[in-house]
Amino acid sequence: MIDCTEQLPTVRYQANEYNKTTMKSKAYLFLTTAWSAFTLPALAQTAADSTVSTVSSAQAGITFAGYVEAYYSHDFTAPKTNQERPGFLYNHKRNREVNVNLAFLKGAYTSERIRANLAIEVGTYAQYNYAAEQPLLRNIFEANAGVKLSKTKDLWLDAGIFTSHIGFESAISKDCWTLTRSILAENSPYYLSGAKLTYNTANGKWTLLGSMLNGWQRIARLPGYSGPSLSTQVQYKPNANLVLNWSTFMGSDRPDSLKQTRFFNNFYAIINPNKKVSAILGFDIGSDRKPVGADGRRVGSGNYLWYSPVAIVRYSLSDAVKLAGRVEYYDDKNGVIITTGMPNGFKTWGYSLNVDYFILPNALFRVEGKVCDSQDAIFEAKSSLSKTNTSLTTSLAVSF
Repeated sequence: MIDCTEQLPTVRYQANEYNKTTMKSKAYLFLTTAWSAFTLPALAQTAADSTVSTVSSAQAGITFAGYVEAYYSHDFTAPKTNQERPGFLYNHKRNREVNVNLAFLKGAYTSERIRANLAIEVGTYAQYNYAAEQPLLRNIFEANAGVKLSKTKDLWLDAGIFTSHIGFESAISKDCWTLTRSILAENSPYYLSGAKLTYNTANGKWTLLGSMLNGWQRIARLPGYSGPSLSTQVQYKPNANLVLNWSTFMGSDRPDSLKQTRFFNNFYAIINPNKKVSAILGFDIGSDRKPVGADGRRVGSGNYLWYSPVAIVRYSLSDAVKLAGRVEYYDDKNGVIITTGMPNGFKTWGYSLNVDYFILPNALFRVEGKVCDSQDAIFEAKSSLSKTNTSLTTSLAVSF
């Protein structure tokens, strides 16, 4: 996800008193969903990282794979002539047209001490997420090489362009429980570039990662920014039924002259007692230090904060049919990540329900209905601006 302050147009102001009773009911709904995530059994999900591999010398070699996801998204709120979904979304972006969200061909080499990945991509995911990158880099889904530093320990050094370790969702929709991405996933990194050290304990319960990066979802470093960024991950799997994850980002996505340090945290828990009902709880919170003005003085003290909780519950009717519901909230009152031009910034609830049907083990058809409800009228409508946005998305994803 590139910075929404570069892409989301400022919408005009309309003073609307927010309904406090509605806000309380939404908060109750979110907390109820969150509680059910802890009390119901769950099926685990983690974002795929192709730099994670454990192979023997007998398994070494080159493999090829591919993925194609076609979709149709219908925005019921926006004018019929609008070609794009709201500006804070970067997947399944095109409106009222059949298109390809993500398609890639990938080659991978793995051996006991060496690994490498190269994947070339096309689709609207690449079009909107890589818009800030150099033209020759916009079609690289991943390109990295790694070496195992120890003969006895699972310690790897990898360098290049990677899928992000931040968050439980990825750009590969079939690996996610919901068809569309959560607002927090859309507005945190899908990919990272740099170098990283990864250590997995012998019992498989702990993963520790430290990385030096070019920036906040950036292959080319931001003009005017000189320093590298740092990122970490601590993941704990006490058993097959539970995953606990904490990932961080430390750096900036602003020029040095503004002196805006960013510190970002991503937390999630996945619970997996059985294969029938599953749940994910996620929470993102980030801060940017207030900038330095033209006079050399900082614009106020403290930091700009944004945060987002999300709860997803999934129910498996069978191996072929699954249902998933999501409740989420995103609060960015200062417009650090998502700019609206409204007095309350971006304060939006999201609700979705999707049905998945596995036609074959590697062919997935999905339908998802989604509603976004904002404190201010920020969504384009047929005659004015609206506080709500309603959409229906379908997709067909095939992997090979």
